[in-house]
Amino acid sequence: MSSYFYFNKIHRYNKIKSLLYIYKSYCMLGKVLVDKVALLSDVGKQFLRNYDNDHIIKELIDGNTGGIIINAHVGNWEIAGQLLEYFDTKINILMFDSEHQRIRNYLSNVLADKNVNFIIINDGIGHLQQIEKALKNKELIAMNGDRFLAGNLTVSCNFLGHDAKFPLSPYYIAGKYNVPVVYAFAMKEGKNFYRFFATPKRYIENFYSMKKREQGLKDAVNDYAAALEKIVCKYPLQWFNYYNFWSKTE
Repeated sequence: MSSYFYFNKIHRYNKIKSLLYIYKSYCMLGKVLVDKVALLSDVGKQFLRNYDNDHIIKELIDGNTGGIIINAHVGNWEIAGQLLEYFDTKINILMFDSEHQRIRNYLSNVLADKNVNFIIINDGIGHLQQIEKALKNKELIAMNGDRFLAGNLTVSCNFLGHDAKFPLSPYYIAGKYNVPVVYAFAMKEGKNFYRFFATPKRYIENFYSMKKREQGLKDAVNDYAAALEKIVCKYPLQWFNYYNFWSKTE
């Protein structure tokens, strides 16, 4: 069971504590899913949100460069919902087609009057064209950096003491269009309170150098893995990747 491996092998909890935390994790996921709808609607005004690094997102907007906000399946991962009204900007949310189908029904009415656009990843090339258009229009794209489709290029990083694969595409896109990336997470800290974290923006180094591009991309992925590791260590119950994430040999 992937959740048991996460708590027992990654966090080194004993068997009883691991089973207890699996239960707590599912309870936390339920709370976050309820909050997800509330945060994107008028009901969400009751929530308190602390933006420790809001100036980083403002720099992306004020710099008029466009950019990519890379988040993860931790906390409230559709962070674009929190950013919409606070930063008053258009955000494109990139997600897999299966994820889109699951959330479309309960978000369709909530997002009707929001300045948000979903870019759906599927087997075609339509999503690549939408990404190019958005970035050329100096818009922001929010995407996850901890999921990938079979056959996609990945980088193996040491994540919480075990090797794990992370997708290369977010950083390749950022390098190709020469836009900055920011690693950002929105974490639940109380019944009606979320804390927003963001790392300083960075560009992909040496992307146009054939000799140095690979290392520049790897450095960016490793920086993301390190940022995510800090969040997961601080909020272990809010890691919602319920599948075989680590390349384990056990």
